[in-house]
Amino acid sequence: MTVQDTTADLSAFTHDWQEWHTAQEARLTAPHGFLAITGLHWLSDEPQRFPDAPGAWSTGSDGVVVFLDDGEELVVDGTPVHGEHHFGVLPERGGVDAVWGDAVIEVAKRGGHDIVRPRHPNAPLRTAFTGTPAYAPHPRWAVTGRYTAFDEPRPTTVGAAVEGLEHVYDAPGRVEFELEGESLALTAFPGHSPGSLLVLFTDATSGVTTYAANRALALDAPTADGTVVLDFNRSANLPCAYTDLATCPLPPAENRLPVAVEAGEKIPRERGGS
Repeated sequence: MTVQDTTADLSAFTHDWQEWHTAQEARLTAPHGFLAITGLHWLSDEPQRFPDAPGAWSTGSDGVVVFLDDGEELVVDGTPVHGEHHFGVLPERGGVDAVWGDAVIEVAKRGGHDIVRPRHPNAPLRTAFTGTPAYAPHPRWAVTGRYTAFDEPRPTTVGAAVEGLEHVYDAPGRVEFELEGESLALTAFPGHSPGSLLVLFTDATSGVTTYAANRALALDAPTADGTVVLDFNRSANLPCAYTDLATCPLPPAENRLPVAVEAGEKIPRERGGS
């Protein structure tokens, strides 16, 4: 391969990475993305009012209920609601978005707890956002690994960005690979699309140049023989890297890599990164 070919390959690789990074930023800065969150409100059986959402909110055995005063309105699934509205029992990691003017009121369950998390487009964190710093992408950080499924998915309990909260995931298997001359492995969780995987990890850069608590790497579905590509250039921050109003999971203990993964997104400027 000539120098010209190598340069062209690196240019194409960088272009693909930039498209990924731009899409990451677009999701983060969407009008109702995570940077738009203004509060994380934990519900109880006592009705509570919050400054950034209409109504009085509570939860119980029948799920989340909101009592809207005269003149207050939410739009749920396209239908305006008034007075008393029952959201019902929400599934873990599930939720409903209720529209309030130009805001969205997220009603969700996280770690077994019902929450209300308003998202306002004019939130200062969103309007002041200037982008996430990241390492320059390089093909050396894209490695081929081998996925091995467990005999049965393993319930795996991990901590959360919120102290005292826990998340439970059914881990389908683990991925083994080599990086920086070391044989390594990561427990994988189900990804967002059928067959895909998600790994949460920390490494020797965590708390130095990358966010201390976690980073996430999405993996395409393994091939029939278990081959899977781990492109650490696409190691992404979770919402808790930007805001304390997130309930993000922490990596399982075995996913603390001893090497320095100098690739992917760095500590956000909002947390003192540069």
